[in-house]
Amino acid sequence: MKQTFNELTLEELVAKREELSGKMRDVRFEMVMGHVENPMAKRNIRRQIARLNTMIHEFETGIRKA
Repeated sequence: MKQTFNELTLEELVAKREELSGKMRDVRFEMVMGHVENPMAKRNIRRQIARLNTMIHEFETGIRKA
């Protein structure tokens, strides 16, 4: 499921990126241990982080306004 982050501010986007980075670390660790329930979770989290990075970059360059 594609999650949109259009209504979030810059600070909320950065916080969400940090949260997803921690979640990504946990999923990677679980995959190494072999206890992951959803093997697609790693790909989905990686793509969400990429979407957040794009939106943060848009705020920093002035493409997107608060």
